[in-house]
Amino acid sequence: MLKIFNTATSKKEVFQPIKNKKINLYVCGVTVYDFCHIGHARTFVVFDMIVRYLRLIGFQVKYVRNITDIDDKIILKSLKEKIDINTFTNTMIREMNKDFSLLGISPPDEQPRVTNYISDIIKVIKQLIENKNAYVNNHGDVIFSINSDSLYGTLSRQSVDKLISGKRITINKTKQNLLDFILWKKSKKEEKLFWDSPWGKGRPGWHIECTAITNSFFKDCIDIHGGGSDLLFPHHENEISQSRCLNKKFKVKFWMHSGLVIVKNQKMSKSLGNSFFLKDVLIKYKAEVLRFFFLSTHYRHPIYYTEENLKKSQISLEYLYMTLFNTKPIFNAVEGLNFETDFYNALNDDFNTPQAFSILFKLARKINYLKKTNLSKSNFFAFRLQKLAGDLGFLLNASQYLLQKKSFFDNQTIERIESLIKKRNLARKLKLWKEADQLRNELMKFNIQLEDLPEKTLWYYKK
Repeated sequence: MLKIFNTATSKKEVFQPIKNKKINLYVCGVTVYDFCHIGHARTFVVFDMIVRYLRLIGFQVKYVRNITDIDDKIILKSLKEKIDINTFTNTMIREMNKDFSLLGISPPDEQPRVTNYISDIIKVIKQLIENKNAYVNNHGDVIFSINSDSLYGTLSRQSVDKLISGKRITINKTKQNLLDFILWKKSKKEEKLFWDSPWGKGRPGWHIECTAITNSFFKDCIDIHGGGSDLLFPHHENEISQSRCLNKKFKVKFWMHSGLVIVKNQKMSKSLGNSFFLKDVLIKYKAEVLRFFFLSTHYRHPIYYTEENLKKSQISLEYLYMTLFNTKPIFNAVEGLNFETDFYNALNDDFNTPQAFSILFKLARKINYLKKTNLSKSNFFAFRLQKLAGDLGFLLNASQYLLQKKSFFDNQTIERIESLIKKRNLARKLKLWKEADQLRNELMKFNIQLEDLPEKTLWYYKK
């Protein structure tokens, strides 16, 4: 029985879709004003894992993840780079998809770009004005009135009065309430990018895009709405407020939020200068190592980004790969079934990937023991390991990975290594332990790892 922590209620709840086995799932996507950073990677690896698991246990998932391709930051960046905005956003989207593909993130079923939904956004804004949930200010912008929604603040559990008292700006003549926000921004005379609307030339505000897109795809209901925890307020609070004012039947059954990435004990932020582009990190570490790292901490918790933690993930992943070395995974209906049960129980408990990982390592230790005592039986457990890890997007091509471990050496060096291993094995067979240890020390100079099995010794490069 799957349980999910619902941000809206602050507790784990048994998950039941609104419509039988069909799930509507929406995740707020990237604003493409720059290359993707590790915060994006963490969020979308998490929701890729969630979608994989939901489909694995029999749900039909319609996964929609939007792309914000019009925004102040995008306009400023394209002007700074002196690049046409469409060329700029197309380049950023292409780079985003490339990075996500490397991380094993499957494309969503739909990836709507905001600029393709301007007419939908205008229709939604017109309806909100008619419903008296929005107004046109004296600058010509269309503004959402939070006073028109008695439930505003309930998702993020914040008092509207306290939010207002915490505002730095005390006077704002363009808004009826300091927390009111823009739905349609009137273009300045010098701006070249705009769309025609009943309120003049302009472009949409940030929050309205998700309301318009989810209304277009899902109408009355979303089973799961996700995003990073930094979006809870104001973005998700504003979005849900708009959506329920637009359509009284609209509801989100589960809100899910992934934790922040912490760098040097601070939230990762470009303004703090502590953010890392994904493309730069992928030069140093394999994409699968990053995926492992992001799922090694529970999705709701902050994750601490350090070189040490990345190296720990690399070592852990290599251990699992080497566990499969010299095995031939074969299905057996009984062997390892208890590991599989425990693994799925962990994921059913609010996608507890750290607990699921612990099951993988217990299974790996079992396999490594059997490789020395009962190699044929180890193949049954190897099948379970490869399958369960594969459900999370790992160990998908063990043979290719292990083959790459020897590609660091030329043929002459490989011959030298294998010759030393043969001599060491002979010394061990003759119980010449001192000579065997000397040969092992000689092999260690090549920075390789040895694995002694009953019939032979395996080796691979330790990066």
